[in-house]
Amino acid sequence: MENNLATNIKEDSPKAASGTWKHVFAYLKVLKPQAIKLVICSTALAIGDAILPLFNRYAMDNFISKGSIDGLAPFAIIYMLLIVFFAVFVFGFIKYAGTIETTITHDIRRDAFEKLQKLSFSYYDVTPVGWIMSRLTSDTTRLGQILSWGLVDMLWGGMMMFFVAIVMITVNLKLAIIILTTIPILLFISYFFQNKILNSYRKVRKHNSQITGAFNEGITGTVTTKTLVTEETNLNEFKILTEKMNNSSVRAAVISALYYPIISIIGSIAVAIIVTLGGEEVLNSQITFGTLVLFIGYATQFFEPVRIMSQRIADFQNAQASAERVISLIQSESDIIDTKEVIEKYGDIGNSKKENFEKILGNIELKNVGFKYKTGETILENFNLNVNAGEQIAIVGPTGAGKSTIVNLICRFYEPTSGEILIDGLDYRERSQEWLYSNLGYVLQTPHLFSGTIKENIRYGKLDATDEEIIAAAKLVNAHNFITTFSDGYETTVGEGGNGLSTGQKQLISFARAILSDPSILILDEATASIDIETEKLIQDAIETMLSNRTSFIIAHRLSTIVNADRILVLKNGAIIEEGNHLDLLKLKGHYYELYTNQFNS
Repeated sequence: MENNLATNIKEDSPKAASGTWKHVFAYLKVLKPQAIKLVICSTALAIGDAILPLFNRYAMDNFISKGSIDGLAPFAIIYMLLIVFFAVFVFGFIKYAGTIETTITHDIRRDAFEKLQKLSFSYYDVTPVGWIMSRLTSDTTRLGQILSWGLVDMLWGGMMMFFVAIVMITVNLKLAIIILTTIPILLFISYFFQNKILNSYRKVRKHNSQITGAFNEGITGTVTTKTLVTEETNLNEFKILTEKMNNSSVRAAVISALYYPIISIIGSIAVAIIVTLGGEEVLNSQITFGTLVLFIGYATQFFEPVRIMSQRIADFQNAQASAERVISLIQSESDIIDTKEVIEKYGDIGNSKKENFEKILGNIELKNVGFKYKTGETILENFNLNVNAGEQIAIVGPTGAGKSTIVNLICRFYEPTSGEILIDGLDYRERSQEWLYSNLGYVLQTPHLFSGTIKENIRYGKLDATDEEIIAAAKLVNAHNFITTFSDGYETTVGEGGNGLSTGQKQLISFARAILSDPSILILDEATASIDIETEKLIQDAIETMLSNRTSFIIAHRLSTIVNADRILVLKNGAIIEEGNHLDLLKLKGHYYELYTNQFNS
């Protein structure tokens, strides 16, 4: 498990991708009004933080040192107004930062999920589910936080240091220079630690993705784990992953732990120098005691944003790894892309111009089609097939013969690496993916239902279907009878993955879903393999009704289900070795005859 995950997850570039943050910051554009208000609040708070110590200095020199309370009342009123000023802008600060955080997280997840809907099957062939889940959860949350609170803290810190520096220079240039000379040192230290922190967190995020993938495999494969008694093996593999995560996290924490104390030490040294030199000036009556207290406060206050900004720099380095991974997902290019001309006429996935969709008659031709997966495995070479509209084509053959590959190519879930596929005489790449998908009905061997009701799951086949159309589709595949036995009927909740229903019931619902949109092309991929004999008999007539007057492809191991097919293709190693109807192939007494008789006798 560990090795598979490590192979599928790509290593991040060791260099910081300068363009990554450009794409991330683009999400702030739609939040420009909130961002401007947040900048105003941050600036106001920075000015307030710079002014407040001046009030303390005034109180020290005019009330405490002189032992007088003359003018204390108006001073107190102004001081209270300053506190109210702080409260108002702190409220705005938190409100707008929180709005930006949640909105950006939402927008990034929306774009990532939209991209996942458009990516071809080949992307999922090589990308672990755990990797994707980690991108959509922890990584997007991290980016939302860094683009709101992280940037705000950086902005507030920078503004505060700027205004404090102006006040210090105005009050006492000598003491101000002592504090300001630490800035180059701090910048050098930050630059030194920058790449080390970034590289450490990249490794942490990588191992976190592997652990998420391991969690996913462990949970979904629980039954297999129990039956094969591989709990100990899985635990050992998971232990290796968690140990790697732990070691990388500790290293990242150690580097960060070195960074922050160094910043604090430099700040403490500056304060010590201020106390020493400033104390001498107080004794020599060169400055007031209030001014010394002011600079001690400023020295402490000046380095507080430096500490915070250093923390945010580390957070940015951590988030850099997350940003690279999320943006890489959003910018992933599908292997199947419609041309600009096609998109202009037919629209794109999720934004189709259905009024321009031509009706599919169902004539399909594969001309010299070649195909190989990204792993390099060649499945088809110079494959040719001509199917007439309304023809029922059954495909049989051993595992790996290319049965599912052929129908997936016809459905354009993959595209041929050579040759072309024509639908009604035109290369299907001259029309949009959505045009083809909207005319497909596909039933898999293992039916998948979504959480929700039976009615909702059938309606996925045609989102604007009426209740009457849903019931008619269910009746067509003989699903209506068992549905009405439930107390809630079509409103019955199917549970996660349809686990509230039997396999046969789930398959009948998937049949109803496939036929609801009245597709021009119907694919049955081992659709009866998981159904018991009684249920198979129940839906056999429904299948015949489904297949009439539409081009259909049936992949089957149970040869009894395809005896009425117009043509049966026997495949081996990506080539057709026998072709004909059931009776013709039996007369040949070749490969199909052996398959059928062996299955019948067993």
